[in-house]
Amino acid sequence: MRYDALTLKQLRALETVCDKGTITAAADTLSLTPPAVHGQLKSLEESCGVALVRRDAGGRFVPTEEGAVLLAGHERARAALTRAMREIEALRRGVAGTVVLGVVSTGKYFAPRIVAGLRKSLPGVDVQLVIGNRTQIIEGLENESIDVAVMGRPPRQPANLAEAIGVHPHVMICAPGHRLAEGKVSVGALLDEHFLLREEGSGTRILSVRYLDQMADGRPYAFTEMGSNETIKQSVIAGLGIALISAHTVIDELASGRLALVRAPGLPIPRQWYLLHRADHDLTPAMRNVHDEILRNAAHMLRSEEVEQVVGRM
Repeated sequence: MRYDALTLKQLRALETVCDKGTITAAADTLSLTPPAVHGQLKSLEESCGVALVRRDAGGRFVPTEEGAVLLAGHERARAALTRAMREIEALRRGVAGTVVLGVVSTGKYFAPRIVAGLRKSLPGVDVQLVIGNRTQIIEGLENESIDVAVMGRPPRQPANLAEAIGVHPHVMICAPGHRLAEGKVSVGALLDEHFLLREEGSGTRILSVRYLDQMADGRPYAFTEMGSNETIKQSVIAGLGIALISAHTVIDELASGRLALVRAPGLPIPRQWYLLHRADHDLTPAMRNVHDEILRNAAHMLRSEEVEQVVGRM
């Protein structure tokens, strides 16, 4: 048997002949000549090596046992192709597919809200969330394992298209009973403290060092490096030091009184969140829909109103 010689037109001819009972009626249905239908049927039988139709007592063509098996297979294939065409159309319209969304670790406090919103508005799109520090997210963009990213300052490389989607202020935090928790704080009083910094490669680490170096103007300051915002928050609550951190990470702790703000010079530091993707690659329809949905609902997804309330207290 030559399975690769079978065509959809031949299978359609077999189906129609068995349905109509005659080659002439099948030819009318298919808008073909009777010889053309007969030729397709004979070619199909030659490929299968068996007779696929026979005449019943009334002279009508009906499928043989082998023909019935082939027709059943044709029906399954047609159903599979129909599903495939629906899936292709969904991919074309961007309501299906897979999109990898990279979010810097500071954004993990609102990233689940982004994904939940996307799953509600684009239920057919599989949004896979990747959390990492700034360096890791940039690497993901470079090696194309990340399609769309949310981060602070956009990188120079890889070349990217970035759009601001919300405020991303950084504030200094301390324990509620800390001596810096009340009133304005001088630079000298600030630099007497022990600072808790994120690891190398973190955007928060870069911003913290830049701020402290500017305030210190050559004066040394003490610090301890920690691997996550959560560790820093718990350490600040425990009184191990103070920290410059994204306001997004401490909304709940400030509201509950577990953390307090340090009102030091130059604070809060205004920054922006950006939504970006590689400039040298076109977005797939699904990626474009995810990108546009985040743009439309960024204020809600990023809890921007709550963050602005935090900043307004300084």
